[in-house]
Amino acid sequence: QVHLVESGGGMVQAEGSLRLSCAASKGTLGGYTLGGYKVGWFRQAPGKARQFVAKVSLTGARRDYADSVKGRFTISRDFIKNTVDLQMNSLRPEDTAVYFCAATRRDGDISIPEDFDYWGQGTQVTVSS
Repeated sequence: QVHLVESGGGMVQAEGSLRLSCAASKGTLGGYTLGGYKVGWFRQAPGKARQFVAKVSLTGARRDYADSVKGRFTISRDFIKNTVDLQMNSLRPEDTAVYFCAATRRDGDISIPEDFDYWGQGTQVTVSS
């Protein structure tokens, strides 16, 4: 079983910034690093469905974002630290949610939760107005 661990959540005022990081628990990827997986970030606000935020390809060359975060959020891979990070700038109260990272080795276009096989426990992001 693969375990992912998110970190970096917290509380921030509107227009502030946070940086989330996703790492694989040691020894849980069958010897593979997080670099062997496509990784996405999702978020879920209370009473709402889990929604796609961003995703990054295996090499890090391709990055896709939800329209609501384009121009404000940046997803990136750190191959040395073996993490996938989500830099969030110009945060808004509507960005408040639990943020999850997820990983998959599936081919093709992936952007819904069902496309991802491995999930972290989530980290809370709260943006106050």
